[in-house]
Amino acid sequence: MASAYDPANKFEIKSLDVEFRKTATRTLMARVYQPQGAGPFPVLLDLHGGAWNNKDRTANTMMDESLARSGILVVAVDLTRAPEAPYPASVQDANYGVRWLKAKAHEWHGDAATLGALGSSSGGHEVELLAMRPNDPRYNALKLADAPQWDAAVNYVATRSPVSNPYERYLNAERLGRNEMMQHSKNYFNPWETIHEANPQEILDRGEKVALPPLLIMQGELDDNVRPALQERFANSYRAAGGECQYKLFAGCEHLWIDDPGPMTDRAHEMVKSFIARQLKALRLAA
Repeated sequence: MASAYDPANKFEIKSLDVEFRKTATRTLMARVYQPQGAGPFPVLLDLHGGAWNNKDRTANTMMDESLARSGILVVAVDLTRAPEAPYPASVQDANYGVRWLKAKAHEWHGDAATLGALGSSSGGHEVELLAMRPNDPRYNALKLADAPQWDAAVNYVATRSPVSNPYERYLNAERLGRNEMMQHSKNYFNPWETIHEANPQEILDRGEKVALPPLLIMQGELDDNVRPALQERFANSYRAAGGECQYKLFAGCEHLWIDDPGPMTDRAHEMVKSFIARQLKALRLAA
């Protein structure tokens, strides 16, 4: 059983890169942020953003380090990018990542039973699909031969500016003449019809039977990439479907506000810690 989690904890941390999994073209890596203590610590999988086409496991380093210093074993993984393979490849990586991390957590003094997930921007889209469809056979396609007993269910999901409605985001980019963003969507959703099949908002609108773990959405008020009105609609739909959703708007903030140090970034870090503490308390694992 994990030690009780207190967001006010101050641990020294150690960071290391380990092999996550091999694809046909490269080796995906994982960045482990390990609190230096006996633990066992609660465990968090981080999925990076990058419009499904860019970035890697280092994209959310400030957040990951802050969470790790509070006593959470954080592991950020590389995800297959759209030019390498379109949807659902990156969601398969995420699903595999949950099972892989559950199997490996003890090596870094983590408790697999506590695992939650974090996703930013397009990583938020991927983490919503991961959480809502943990047993989808397409997402479970990557076998974990050494530990087949683990499933891909998560206890909670925290997000920053998630692409909860990728089709509406594409239309928004079209209206704004953002051709590069439009092409990123076309690269990932190929064939194009998958932008509807893999659309968290439309999944709820269709009334699909899905898992609904507790969800945190942090959204910038001035975000013209993922519009706040669409995000609020998703939060309301999630609640209407029976899920718990905490939706927080960050005044004066754009899409990538969390990349820059400052009061609002600090607020986001503390909000995620508090959210995780509440979820672990429900599991009787928080102070």
